[in-house]
Amino acid sequence: MDLLTGLFTTAFLAGGVLALAALGEVLAERVGVVNLGVEGLMAMGALTAIATVAAIPSPMIGFLAALAVGALFGALFAFATVILRANQVLCGLALTLMGSGIASTIGRAYSGMPARATFAPIELPILSKIPVIGPAFFSQSILLYLIFIILPVGLSYLMFRTRHGLNLRAVGENPAAADAAGIPVNLIRFAYVTAGSALAAGAGAYLTLTFVPSWSDGVVAGRGWIAVALVIFAGYRPIPAVLSGLLFGFITALGFVGQARGWPVAPAFLSMLPYLGTMAFIIVPVLAWQRMRRIMAAPSAIGIPYYRDVR
Repeated sequence: MDLLTGLFTTAFLAGGVLALAALGEVLAERVGVVNLGVEGLMAMGALTAIATVAAIPSPMIGFLAALAVGALFGALFAFATVILRANQVLCGLALTLMGSGIASTIGRAYSGMPARATFAPIELPILSKIPVIGPAFFSQSILLYLIFIILPVGLSYLMFRTRHGLNLRAVGENPAAADAAGIPVNLIRFAYVTAGSALAAGAGAYLTLTFVPSWSDGVVAGRGWIAVALVIFAGYRPIPAVLSGLLFGFITALGFVGQARGWPVAPAFLSMLPYLGTMAFIIVPVLAWQRMRRIMAAPSAIGIPYYRDVR
């Protein structure tokens, strides 16, 4: 029982990083913009959170500061890709290199420094007493409830149950038709790319304020790329994206438990389980079930700049 509780606890903690970053990428890709800068945004968010709580020992202020930095860099990326119509892939890679480089350089002063303040667990009455799953999920910080319940449900309702969500999806599927219907294509793209970037930076802040409460160079460790892959696996939908993050958190937890309990498996193999899982869960379902190709289909206009005078 204790083993299962520990496994699920680690799964939720590790999965929260991927889930929040994936939600940010869902917002960007649903409006037709591929943001490959998630890794750099997470690094900037992680460093910003640590630096902020070092000056002001408040985890909420650190998290909000990371969101603000992510929104700033996201706005620069959106300006380049949406307004100037620069190549989205190249801009995303540049954002990853720039964000990781800035974080690595500035972060030398904070290397190995533990966070001065972290989010405290909040036990939910009754729910936290449920065997196995209760202590694992319902005794966590407020960020986990935000990531696994509030954000996915709210974003899913917004996208698929409101008129604004219909407009949002139309921008990603057929921006010319959306523009003809009076929908401000560039404004919606700019806003959601910026918001998605803020969530990606927030995932980095969650990493250093909750999951690994300290900063070290390379702390993001490729999680931004996994988050991008999760969006594809989840079919560009918020709730499946969060569940996918939890699944990969479980895979990560298996690696941790295996190393802690001395399983007769090479530690390097256990460490690369999340990355093997990334490839497996993208390739295997499509090969095994042809219908998955339609379910996992990307928005039609993804990665394509919109020129209003060319329709």
